[in-house]
Amino acid sequence: MKIDLHNHTSLCNHAEGSVDEYVAAALAAGIDVFGFSDHAPMDFDPKYRMKFEEMEQYHGMVMDARTKYEGKIDILFGYEVDYLEGHMDTRVLNADVDYLIGSVHFLDEWGFDNPEFIGQYEHEDIDVIWERYFGQVEAMAKSGLFDIVGHLDLIKVFKFMPKRDIVSIAAPALDAVAAAGMTMEINVAGYRKPVAEAYPSPELLRAAFERGIPVTFGSDAHTPGQIGLFRDEAEALARETGYTECVYFRNRKPYSVAL
Repeated sequence: MKIDLHNHTSLCNHAEGSVDEYVAAALAAGIDVFGFSDHAPMDFDPKYRMKFEEMEQYHGMVMDARTKYEGKIDILFGYEVDYLEGHMDTRVLNADVDYLIGSVHFLDEWGFDNPEFIGQYEHEDIDVIWERYFGQVEAMAKSGLFDIVGHLDLIKVFKFMPKRDIVSIAAPALDAVAAAGMTMEINVAGYRKPVAEAYPSPELLRAAFERGIPVTFGSDAHTPGQIGLFRDEAEALARETGYTECVYFRNRKPYSVAL
């Protein structure tokens, strides 16, 4: 069974294509369970997310697709939520969803994965940045608010790598993810970025496997044409690590299926 739970819509203001176009691409890619998890509204960085008043529209779009394509593909509904203390909203956290992806895109107010702000790296100690990032991932896991860890090592996006051992930096965060019973996505968007590999890296995926952390898959598509790209590479990475199952969610409840 092919699962793909991390995909966006045009409501986030930096994605293109209709819901029907995304579903058509998922069908063409042989995906069985397809999830929309667009960027949740928040009172910060509004340029790159839907508005609170668009939540009902978003829900309706996805529910209409669920009905329209019933029997052809299983459509799930979720949000990708930025873990940013003081800015997460109960209207999102308590929404009627199949799952919530918790992601870290900001260190304080710095959007470290946004090319607009890449110059900030010149003024930072890269080891400290990595430690701060995984500290936020750890806090996100300990919050108990989310089902899936989004792109675990997103901090590597521009290939600014630490001098310290990466697994040792990430270990407390991975321990927290395991303790929280969260699932971790294998997100292929990294193949489309300067780092040119999936999130997480093979060594971090092995560390997750050793801790019993289950996995799911996400195209992190912002256009229909990105759906299913690098799927073979992601599945191979999972199998080589030792995974034989992946997870999807319905009404916040996880279900495991064979790869």
